[in-house]
Amino acid sequence: MNRTLPWILLVLTTIVHAAQAAPAAPPTLLPTSTHAETAGVSAKVLSRFHYQAAPLDDAMSGQIFDRYLKALDPERVFFVQADIDRFAANRTALDDAILRQDLEVPYAIFRTYSERVRQRLSGARELLARGFDFDRTETYRYLRTDVPWPASEDAVREVWRKRVKNDWLRLKLAGKDDKAIRETLDKRYDNALTRVARYKSDDVFQMFMNAYATAIEPHTNYLGPRASEDFAIAMRLSLVGIGAVLQERDDYVTIRELVPGGPASRSGQLAIGDRIVGVAQGEQSVAADVLGWRVDDVVGLIRGAKGTTVVLDVLPADAGQDGEHKRITLVRDTINLENQAASKSVIEVAGATAPHRIGVIKLPTFYQDTGARRGSDGDFRSATRDVARLLAELKADKVDAVLVDLRNNGGGSLDEAIRLTGLFIDTGPVVQQRDAQGQIRVDRDVDPGLAWDGPLGVMINRASASASEIFAAAIQDYGRGVIIGEQSFGKGTVQTLVSLDQMVRSEKPKYGELKMTVAQFFRITGGTTQLRGVTPDIGLPAMGDAERFGESSYDNALPWTQIAPAQYKPAGNAPDLLPLLKTRHASRTARDTEYAYLQEDVAELKALRERSEISLNESERRKERARQEARLKARETARSGATVAVADAAAGRPAGTDVIAALRDDGLLAGERSLRAELDAEESSKDAKDVLLGEATRILADMVDILGADAPRAASLLPGTAMRMN
Repeated sequence: MNRTLPWILLVLTTIVHAAQAAPAAPPTLLPTSTHAETAGVSAKVLSRFHYQAAPLDDAMSGQIFDRYLKALDPERVFFVQADIDRFAANRTALDDAILRQDLEVPYAIFRTYSERVRQRLSGARELLARGFDFDRTETYRYLRTDVPWPASEDAVREVWRKRVKNDWLRLKLAGKDDKAIRETLDKRYDNALTRVARYKSDDVFQMFMNAYATAIEPHTNYLGPRASEDFAIAMRLSLVGIGAVLQERDDYVTIRELVPGGPASRSGQLAIGDRIVGVAQGEQSVAADVLGWRVDDVVGLIRGAKGTTVVLDVLPADAGQDGEHKRITLVRDTINLENQAASKSVIEVAGATAPHRIGVIKLPTFYQDTGARRGSDGDFRSATRDVARLLAELKADKVDAVLVDLRNNGGGSLDEAIRLTGLFIDTGPVVQQRDAQGQIRVDRDVDPGLAWDGPLGVMINRASASASEIFAAAIQDYGRGVIIGEQSFGKGTVQTLVSLDQMVRSEKPKYGELKMTVAQFFRITGGTTQLRGVTPDIGLPAMGDAERFGESSYDNALPWTQIAPAQYKPAGNAPDLLPLLKTRHASRTARDTEYAYLQEDVAELKALRERSEISLNESERRKERARQEARLKARETARSGATVAVADAAAGRPAGTDVIAALRDDGLLAGERSLRAELDAEESSKDAKDVLLGEATRILADMVDILGADAPRAASLLPGTAMRMN
């Protein structure tokens, strides 16, 4: 990405810091002069150039105040009402603090937060020595985002008593004994203390500035220099480093994955589970001791310029804490993040008279290496270029239809959304934009020709947002294909990156960037996807939580609206097929046991989401657990039949034991299981049957059958299909 000019981007997620650890007694965090300057410059930009520009006044200060407290203590388990009352004196002073470039108030609030965390978690560790009465009838409210702040210290202690009791009970139900439970929870709370103690001044500033940015509109964010670079990496799908995925485990930064073909993998000297305890910049340099460091700080030392040398001091995975270290020298190289790039597969599906081959293209994000493109690199990396190549390969594989899977694709480059649409239509408008001045621009595909002119489907879910919605909406509006899945996110706004370093003429990356909403996009039919998202032509069971996730879950989202439609010609008549496709879909899924199980699971998940409390009585929890396991055992027995039942019996296990064990809550949090257990679970998840994808491919197989039996209809539905079907 060119860092000197803003670039229009559509994104759902923001850069989130990884879980980090720290010393027990945290330093006193204070704002720097750079933070103060950054806040002042940001205020000028946001109050003048934002799509929904809002003055930085007392009203805005109140919104910043509320969002900052929510960012610090979303579950309301650290602060008490007295803290909130004391902070309230500054509720309308945060605007003045930003404009005067004096950020002491938000840092003072954070210092109180840090102290409260130490108090609550220290108290939680003390509770472990006492144990709990699990015969008592009481409940724990685990969903606390909308409850009042605890009224007193006694009230917050009661919240934590129940919280710790629930943590203990989960482990007890998973079969842990008291000693193991105490050790697990004591370590958990100590790690939580450590993470808060390792906060830096930059972290507090980013949190506060995002409270300001999101108070204007949900998709406006501040990115500090490090977050800005991470965002650029995500967009270009490449970085310069050693090709190792790192994770913090206890006090060690541990190798979690080696990227095939990267320097770390090629060296043959590093293995999953190895721990990095030192990093040196060249063979003659002294290694920095990184034991106990945050993972992002270690990553910062390992990344560097291509062709330069980095030396790692490594404690092998199978060595004890006092084991022999290895010194490994690596030369940094460009690492392509292939696991985030477009990929393809071919699924064979039964048809009316013969099997059909359905090509599936999975696109995780709309990426583009804008820096390489602006630098006239003719081979720059982009989602559209990769998908075009995959489509050519699928043609060679003689697929009958193509399904573009955009599930969990949160967006990316607007340019890529337009260009990708152009692979499936000839030419024409793709999306409309309206800026803050009310001016409307129509963005068009201007490249004639299609990369794929056959049957097409697009799969979306609640996490499909922004650029995904532009593409899906255009395919739907042109009648070019069938949209399958669930209602999308509903993000209909356009963001640009504003370099604050450029604005203050800083030669070094010092001030960061604003990802700022500057426009709203509209479908070629005139309506926006804002709030409402894209409605699928054929709906599948919704796994997402629409009430808590999606544009409609934000309290300050822009409203739905519409403008005049653009002039365009339909590229097909896919809607004409929908009645027959829906009939076949309904008939098939009514007989599909796995689909019925999925619907059952969705209903169960919905019921669980509607709860906010859970029993702390052991007998009641065991009964509830037994009901769940009985349901799953019955399902597995029905799936497996006598063969697995006999095998289980021969091994002395109840039917479906392996499945039940995999689904059972073990009471542990991410990072508390062994690294091998986590990796095995991820691999198992990848191999799990994707019922929704299976049904989507069958819908496309239905489309192929229908079109193959009706040449005139095929000719009207698909560009060039009359020739393809002869």
